[in-house]
Order: sequence, then C-alpha cells, then structure tokens
Amino acid sequence: MNTEIQTLIARLLAHRHIEREDTLARRALTDEAFRAELDLRLAACGLHLLENPYAAHIAIGLKREVEDAVFGRQDNWLSNNMGLQRDGVALLVVLWALIILPKRERQVARHEKEAADQGDMFAGDKPMPRGEEVSAGVAERTLLADFGPKLGGKMRVNVNLGVLSRLGFVQRRNKMIYEGPLLDLLMEYRILESRIIDGALADLLANRGQPGNVTPADDDTMNTADAEPGEANV
Repeated sequence: MNTEIQTLIARLLAHRHIEREDTLARRALTDEAFRAELDLRLAACGLHLLENPYAAHIAIGLKREVEDAVFGRQDNWLSNNMGLQRDGVALLVVLWALIILPKRERQVARHEKEAADQGDMFAGDKPMPRGEEVSAGVAERTLLADFGPKLGGKMRVNVNLGVLSRLGFVQRRNKMIYEGPLLDLLMEYRILESRIIDGALADLLANRGQPGNVTPADDDTMNTADAEPGEANV
C-alpha cells in the first residue's frame, strides 16, 4: 500500500488531476484504510484530496489553514492564486454557472430516475452519470453574444478562454467550450450555487433564459475548499 499511495500522490502532483476511474483513484475513493493513510500523508504536507461524486476527476489542494502562509504575499490570492485578472475570474464564474449548474441538475435527475427504475434494493449501486452525457458545452459565439461586453470584449474573452483552457478549467473544441477536469473540483458548489442563482448572476442568467429554480442535491460530501465566488485555490 505504501508504494501505491506514494505513486498516487506523485501522479497528482505531476499531472494536477487524474480520472476517478483510474485504478489508484478508485482505491482512494473506496478503500477506507487506503484513504485514511492517503489523507494522513497529504495533511502532513498541508494538502488534502479534492473530490466529489459529481466530478470525473480527482486532484489535490491546499488545506485552508496553510493558505495564508503560502499565498498571503500575493495581491490577488483572496480571489484566486492562478494569476487570473478580474475579467478572467468573472469569465470562469460565468462558465461555471453555464456548465456546472445545468450538469448537476441533469446528474441528480438522471441518477434519481435510474435508481427508481432499478428498485429500492439496488438504488445505491448505480454510478453517478458523468462526462459529456450530462455535461453540455457552450458555444463560443453564444458566450460572446450574451456576455462579451460585460467580460471585456471579444479579444479579452478569447485571451481568458485560452488561459482557462491551459489551467484545466475548460476544454475548447470546434468553437465549443466544454467542462475541463478542474471546473467541478476547484470551485465550491455549495457557496457558488446560491450566490449565482439568487445573487450576482441572477439577472444575467434570467435574461439569457436560464432557469432560476435549479435545485441540485446537497453536496455535504464534497471535499473542495470553501471558495469565494471565482476562487480556485490549488
């Protein structure tokens, strides 16, 4: 087990994220003894595992108590520690709202339907649907038409999309923007969901025809950091 944990941590540090269906990732999520030892070793370095049942990847991030010591000297670390400018953070939050909120609603609805079809005896055995079957993309043209003027214009949006793509938050294919491996891991769902639907982006999303009554499941099992809107601390 020692070698497997060492390998998993090394891979997470080197690659920043791995798929949850990976053999070692699955062991970290299902083997209690393995997970306890993994958490112990990460905690000794001021780190913790980032995972939630709705995300297709796992990653590692800083524990809350060491963030100030690590990032406190950086001017922008309270909003992010990846060097994003304000318009980049705003674009990240918009994309999170457009991709993750509908995805979570689809996941919960489909999981509940499949569990009901399966019967109460096996309701907990059905895996959570993930990937592009529930995570739809956003057309770059639509994003620019709806939010471009508020996000710095076409040039700034394109620049920031490139940055977010390199950081692993989004993927760009054929003029479409899709969820990247870190979008559902580094953004705190429980805080952002209510603030976005009822707060900062409510009017924008309403004008765009987005539903204002999304009721995703309670994510008490999520291990992501308690981020402020737009925060992505890793």
